[in-house]
Amino acid sequence: MIWLPFDTWIVIIGALCAVACALPGCFLVLRKMSMMGDAISHAVLPGLAIGFLLTGSRSSLPMFIGAAVVGVLTAIFTQWISRFGRVDRGAAMGIVFTSLFALGLLLIVQASDQVDLDPGCVLYGAVELTPLDVIHTFHFVGSEIEVPRAAVSLGVVVLLNSLLILLLFKEFNLSSFDPSLATTVGINATVMHYLLMAMVAITTVASFEAVGSIIVIAMLVVPASAAYLLTDRLSVMLGLSAVIGILSAGLGHLGAITVPLWFGFESTTTSGMMACAAGFLFALIWVFSPRYGLLARKFRRKGKVENE
Repeated sequence: MIWLPFDTWIVIIGALCAVACALPGCFLVLRKMSMMGDAISHAVLPGLAIGFLLTGSRSSLPMFIGAAVVGVLTAIFTQWISRFGRVDRGAAMGIVFTSLFALGLLLIVQASDQVDLDPGCVLYGAVELTPLDVIHTFHFVGSEIEVPRAAVSLGVVVLLNSLLILLLFKEFNLSSFDPSLATTVGINATVMHYLLMAMVAITTVASFEAVGSIIVIAMLVVPASAAYLLTDRLSVMLGLSAVIGILSAGLGHLGAITVPLWFGFESTTTSGMMACAAGFLFALIWVFSPRYGLLARKFRRKGKVENE
């Protein structure tokens, strides 16, 4: 196996995407709204297609704006259907995201007749190709370093998410655990909810190019869920979820270029292997977590039985 700078950038981009998703993902897990990330990541497809159809260009800005707007509307429609339609929130999510997802696929197929807009790329991403789209080149210690556009955009999203959570940590914390108490002390829980949904929507859209709409769900949910098994402190959970996301990116790409060779295949998608790596890490934590792991709970139950 030969490791190239190209591979390093793939891991960096994957890690930035994982961290950007893991931070808001922690609050989705705590609010028991993990499926909202699924809903938004699917529902933004019509926004991408509409942005292209209106402008006739694959420029990132109009497609980003269109997808972000539809992502926020997904959260609003879900809330409306749940409140005024008197249906379960999970059912409301299913109604909204399946309808918008189907509409998005139809629009993308329509757009693909005019330009090489591949629905598969939208769904699964192409993180292996992101280092080819260079936005800046600078010189460092006598060598040229080319910075991919995806690394810059995802780096900005990581920074914005981190700053927003840092500045509004108390508000996000309280509104996630007890919205009624948050309202009582003067924190508008509804505003915090939609702010979180906007963060998820923007993060999802920014991650599209790297990992696609399906794989981003794993990065929104799995690292945060794994961190939830390791700690009861939100600040520690945020840090652990970021670390697990980074490990998933590194192990995922390493697995993508080595594991297929064991079975006689040339390669597989890095984004898919990142999701597999995240699932593998979650399984390890689920079994071996010192407090909430499967083995720890089994030993505690056994100890209680022996003491009785």
